[in-house]
Amino acid sequence: MAFLITCKDKKNSLDLRLSTREEHIKYLKKIKKKLILAGPILDKNDKPIGTVLILDFDKTTDLKKFLNGDPYSKVHLFDEVKITRFKKVI
Repeated sequence: MAFLITCKDKKNSLDLRLSTREEHIKYLKKIKKKLILAGPILDKNDKPIGTVLILDFDKTTDLKKFLNGDPYSKVHLFDEVKITRFKKVI
């Protein structure tokens, strides 16, 4: 089942995001087959302020375990994380 994950960064965390970005991308590449989409949410100045992921996991417990292991999660980048079931149509 696919899940849409929307993560909002804590205020004034751009430096933390950028310093962790390379590790985050390497981590996502480890699950290439489960990764449907990934990218940043941008503000009006095109600066990243969050993350959107669409991932295919069978169980929410496995999804949450994966998200908790993400370098962004480990450095406490996010103020809010929402997980929503998602169905890809096209």
